[in-house]
Amino acid sequence: MKIFLIGFMGSGKSYWGRQLSEKLHIPFFDLDEQVESHEGKAINEIFAEKGEEYFRLQEMDTLHIISESHDSFVMATGGGTPCYFNNIEYMKKEGTTIWINTPVELLFERLLKEKNKRPLIKELDDAQLKGFIIKKFSDRKIYYEQAELVVDEAEKNMEKILDKLFHE
Repeated sequence: MKIFLIGFMGSGKSYWGRQLSEKLHIPFFDLDEQVESHEGKAINEIFAEKGEEYFRLQEMDTLHIISESHDSFVMATGGGTPCYFNNIEYMKKEGTTIWINTPVELLFERLLKEKNKRPLIKELDDAQLKGFIIKKFSDRKIYYEQAELVVDEAEKNMEKILDKLFHE
């Protein structure tokens, strides 16, 4: 069983991924952490030194390496992962994709607190951040909506996620 959690940055993919992997007794991978480990640098540094395109290529390579070397896992992908290089199609072919759909207001509250850790938003003021979230979310939604399962923020608890996973 391969489970890919997709959704906007700040939607809780890593948190829920760890919970799900524990419950299912299968490994958990945070794709961003795996890229950082492989590169020996934080994502902020990768973006600053080599740019977003380089990062997206490393992200795709890491996604493929993990998928092809493990039979079962839960993976928290980056917010943009499904939007590049047909990654959404690849993930759907390899396993089950779950979109953690979080309202823009909640994303804004969460991302305000962690701006410095995120290369795409660290330089934005509050108003710019809100605009960025609305625009990017709107751009990426077409990819997120391709997930086999959708878990809305209101129903985010482990039982609901497991129920959707095994009964839909």
